Amino acid sequence: MDNRSEIFFKETAGVLEHNILDWWLKLRDPRGGFYGEVSSDGRISPDAPRGVILNARIIWAFAAAYGAFRKAEYLEAAAAAKDWFLTYFCDPDHGGVYWSVSADGVPLDSKKQLYAQGFAIYGLSELYKVSHDQAVLQAAVALFETVEAHFADRLCGGCIEALSRDFSPLEDMSLSAHDINADKTMNSHLHILEAYANLYRVWPDARLKTALVQLLDLICQKVMGSDWHLQLYFRRDWSVLPGAISYGHDIETSWLLLECAFATRDFDVVSRVRPFALALGRAGNEGVLPDGSMLYERQPDGTVDESRQWWVQAETVVGNLWLWKYHADADALERAFACWAYIRDHLVDHVRGEWYWAILPDGTPDLANPKAGFWKCPYHNTRMCLEILKLFE
Repeated sequence: MDNRSEIFFKETAGVLEHNILDWWLKLRDPRGGFYGEVSSDGRISPDAPRGVILNARIIWAFAAAYGAFRKAEYLEAAAAAKDWFLTYFCDPDHGGVYWSVSADGVPLDSKKQLYAQGFAIYGLSELYKVSHDQAVLQAAVALFETVEAHFADRLCGGCIEALSRDFSPLEDMSLSAHDINADKTMNSHLHILEAYANLYRVWPDARLKTALVQLLDLICQKVMGSDWHLQLYFRRDWSVLPGAISYGHDIETSWLLLECAFATRDFDVVSRVRPFALALGRAGNEGVLPDGSMLYERQPDGTVDESRQWWVQAETVVGNLWLWKYHADADALERAFACWAYIRDHLVDHVRGEWYWAILPDGTPDLANPKAGFWKCPYHNTRMCLEILKLFE
C-alpha cells in the first residue's frame, strides 16, 4: 500500500468508527430500538415516527461493522434494532413490513413498498452472517417468499412497486415525494437485487439464484438506456416514463451490479454483467466536477441539481474504486481519492458527528434536512468506508 492509499485507509476507518458509528450508537432509545429523527445540529426528536428504511439500514450497518471490527457493542446494537424491527415493523396478519410506525410501534403507513421489503431482507441477512440466529434467517426468507408471492410480475417480469397492506393494488405507488407514481422503478429493482444477493450468500437456494439472475439481466436489458444511463420509471410492461439522469444511481449500480453477479458464483453470469457495469460506471462519471464531487441529477429539460448529496458522494468513491480494481481503470483511483477529499473537507461534520445531508450549490451545508430520518441512515457512508477497508486490506 503506497502512502496515499494508507492515508485514505486510515482516514476512512477513523471516520467510520468515530464519526459515524459512535454517533449512531448514541441514538438507541431506552424504550427500545433507535430514535426516528435527529436534526442537522444534533437535536433528537424522541417521538418522531420511525421509518422502515432507517431501521433496516441500522441493522445492516451495525451487523456489517461487527463483521469488520468484531466490537461487541456493534452486534448488540444490530440485535437491539432487529428485536424492535421484528416486533413492530413486521405485519403479523399479512406478512411483509410496514412503511412507518410511531415511536411506540403503532403502524402509521401500512403500505407494502417493494423497496422496504428489500432492505428488510438486506439487513436481516447481514445480521445472520454474524449472529447465525436461525430466527433472523427465517424472517429474511419469509420476506423473500412474500416478494415472490405478491410483488413478482410473472407476465412482464420484475416486480410491482408497491401494494396495500393486504397486497391488493395500490393507487399511489410512489416511493417518496421526489419520485413519480410508476408501476416499476429502477431504484426498487436495484435494491431488491442487492437484497437477494445478500440473502443468497447465506441461503443458497436454487429459486433465489434464478430470481437473482433474472434481476441482473433485467437491469442490464430493461433498466439501462441506450445512452448507458439508468432509466428511472416504467409502466408495468417496461415502457419508459420520463425521468432524470441520476448520476449517483448510475455509479452506485455500476459496482452493485457486478458485486451481485459475483454473489451468484457463476462465471457466465459475471461475464455477461461485467460490460454493463463498466458502461454504467463511465456514464455515472459524466457527473464528476472539477473539485472531485458528483452532481446529483440532470432533469429531462436540462436543468441540473448541483447539490452534493451525501449518498451520491459516497457511491462515487466506491464506484470508482470498483472501476479501478475490477475494470483496470487507473484514473478511477484518482477520482475516488478526490471525491473522498471533498467528503472529508465538506460533508463530514467533524464537530457534532455524522455527515450533512448535502452541500448546497453556494457551498454551505444543508442544515434544513436531518442527519437521521426516513432517508438519512448509516448505510451509504458506512458501506463506503467498509468497501475501502476491504479493497485496501
